Amino acid sequence: MAYNFSTVWKTGDEPMSNAPTFKHIAVLLGGPSSEREVSLRSGAAVAAALRTRGHRVTEVLVGTDSAFTLPPDADVAFVAMHGRFGEDGTIQGMLRAQGIRHTGSSPEACARAFDKSKSKPVMAQAGIPTPPFEFLRSGEARTLPLPVVVKPVRQGSSVGISRVFHEADWPAALARALELDDTALVEEFIPGRELTVGVVGGEALPVIEIIAPDGNFDYHAKYTPGVSQHVVPAALPSAVAERCQAVALQLFDALGCSGMARVDIRLRPDGELFVLELNNIPGLTEISLLPDAARAHGWSFPELCERILSMVE
Repeated sequence: MAYNFSTVWKTGDEPMSNAPTFKHIAVLLGGPSSEREVSLRSGAAVAAALRTRGHRVTEVLVGTDSAFTLPPDADVAFVAMHGRFGEDGTIQGMLRAQGIRHTGSSPEACARAFDKSKSKPVMAQAGIPTPPFEFLRSGEARTLPLPVVVKPVRQGSSVGISRVFHEADWPAALARALELDDTALVEEFIPGRELTVGVVGGEALPVIEIIAPDGNFDYHAKYTPGVSQHVVPAALPSAVAERCQAVALQLFDALGCSGMARVDIRLRPDGELFVLELNNIPGLTEISLLPDAARAHGWSFPELCERILSMVE
C-alpha cells in the first residue's frame, strides 16, 4: 500500500541550524509485528518529511519475515517500526552489529521499555507512581480485585488489551492476552483522564489529553482519523502538567532511554497520577501524538524528525 503525506506536513520552514549531516538516511519501516501497518505509515511520513529538508533518504521495507537490506552507503538508520522486532531492541542490536548508527534508544533500553515485566519493576524501584500490578501465566490465579486492565507484556498500540469490570469477562480477557504472549500484565484500572507526554532528548513536550469513545483508547481509536480527540496542551493546572512532565522524564532516565519516547499516564479524579508505560518508538503518523505535541511546542514535523536524528549517538 502506498502512502502520500505531502499534503499533511507543511514544508515551508527552514532546516535546523544544527541539522544532522548524514550522507544517506535509511528509514526502516514495516516489519513482522502486529503493528506493521502503522509502521508503514510512520516510516513513509518520516521519509517524506526528511526529503523536504534536503536529506538523501531511502525507505527500507522490513519484511514480515524480518528480512531487510540496507543501502551499502547508508550511514544512519531512522527506525520507524513499532511493536516486536522494531521496539524490543532486536533490530537495534542487528544494526549495531553491522556498525550502523540508529535513532532512539540502545538495544538494552529498548528491551527494558518494551517488556512490561522489566519496565514495571523499574518504575516501582524508582518511586514512579504506577497502578498496583501483577504478572500471570496460564493457570495462575489473579489476586488483584476488579476492575483491572490486562495486556500482553510484550505488545504495543493496545494490541491484546482488555478492561475487565465483571468476573464473567475475566477468563476471555486473560486468554486474549496470553494468545499473544506467555505472560500477561494485570494492573488496577485507574478511572479518570488519559494523558500522554512526549519526550525528545531531555525535553518533555506539552501534555496531551486523549478523549476517546467510551474512554477506551484502543487500536481503532489510536489509528483511525476522527475517532479520538487530542487536546494539546491539556487543560490542566500548571502544577499537574509539570508533574506529568517530571515523571515522564524520570521514567525516560530510569529506563536508560535516549532520543524519543512517549509516556502514558492516567490522572485520577482526586488528582493522583499513575504512569502506565513508556513507548520508545511512538507513532509518527499523520494522527499520532508525538507530532501533535511537537507542533504545540513550535516544531514542525520535519524539524521533529531532524531533532531525533541529531541525537543519534
